[in-house]
Amino acid sequence: MRRHVGKVQDLPSGSRKIVPLGGRSGIGVFNVNGKFHAVKNVCPHQGGPLCQGRLRPHVRSSGPYHVTWEREGEILKCPWHNWEFELKTGRALYDPRLRVRTYRVTVEGDDVYLHLA
Repeated sequence: MRRHVGKVQDLPSGSRKIVPLGGRSGIGVFNVNGKFHAVKNVCPHQGGPLCQGRLRPHVRSSGPYHVTWEREGEILKCPWHNWEFELKTGRALYDPRLRVRTYRVTVEGDDVYLHLA
């Protein structure tokens, strides 16, 4: 089963759209540098509205005073407790055993579709 999300031009790079699903929290669809990702809008940590959080880069440090930023806009930070998740895999950065459900997104012509099954 798939659901029409909108037109590609309505979801420019860096944007998101939360698709409602019949009374549930919905699914967030994100455009990261022209690639679309979708995750359930519920943080598995404590149920926060995950898809309302900030998109940010992955920050790494090899030691004091040495910080690098990578994968700009690919990390979603929960607005409640700042838990971070990879959009592509749904994996939590703090605890790799914890994940948020991800969904496949396709583009057909100018249309973006969310696949629910």
